[in-house]
Amino acid sequence: MPRRSLLFSPGDRPELMRKAAETDADVLCFDLEDAVAPARKDGAREAVRSVLSDPAFEPDAEVCVRLTVDDTQADLDAIVGGGGGSNERDTFRLDAVMLPKVEGAAEIGRVADLCAARGLDPVVFALVETAEGVLAAREIAGAAATTALVFGAEDLAADIGATRTAEGTEVLYAREHAVLTASAAGVDALDTVHTDFTDEAGLREETEFAATLGYDGKLAIHPDQVGPINEAFTPGADEIEWAKAVLDAREAADRADRGVFEVDGEMIDAPLVAQAERVLERAEAAGLRSDG
Repeated sequence: MPRRSLLFSPGDRPELMRKAAETDADVLCFDLEDAVAPARKDGAREAVRSVLSDPAFEPDAEVCVRLTVDDTQADLDAIVGGGGGSNERDTFRLDAVMLPKVEGAAEIGRVADLCAARGLDPVVFALVETAEGVLAAREIAGAAATTALVFGAEDLAADIGATRTAEGTEVLYAREHAVLTASAAGVDALDTVHTDFTDEAGLREETEFAATLGYDGKLAIHPDQVGPINEAFTPGADEIEWAKAVLDAREAADRADRGVFEVDGEMIDAPLVAQAERVLERAEAAGLRSDG
């Protein structure tokens, strides 16, 4: 399943969590951290548990919960249980957890152990959003349970005292570093949120730039952001046609024992072949036909 878009829903708003399942988001993330006031935490945990254990909750998306940075065990105890027993596991739907402000691989290992002890697959979306987390991104991405590295620009800017700008140059190095480490580890890279959910033009521009950097997807804080994000990370018909032509030509070149070949006047070598393969992988993940 692709991870083009990850849509956050506040954990204390069950109606929004259920509504999120009606969107085209590839990942649904129910938030127990930033979106929930401390006084509402217990109620949010119960609301998340209620939605996840509802047999009628069957979204065609990956489902995760963003845990509280300093209270992950209490979150898991409340929404899943302390271990042992079934805890309605026959209907309980939770595919992964998101861990905020990760600053080392040991944190991933600890949460993975907590998940495994409760009968959950130890699958973690690791959110790097501090200076320490960005610098440790390679080991975080390489942790066994990490399935995606998530870049958080807003908290990072606050942590280092940077001023957020529309251009984002103040976080560009960290943004590029995160996607590089994710690629080196072979895990997905998800880009930061576009905080103004009414600014579709800005969202499209930012998302297209994230795709050029190599990101696999982007965070969304409103259902209206899901469509533009999915579109940016879904190959167009022209891209798919080009990729198919490249791979067809490569097969002919292999038969002729040629390492470099031409497609529509463009010289093709190994890096462009890899790019073509990536385009078709993304098309297939998005459910588009790339054969024929």
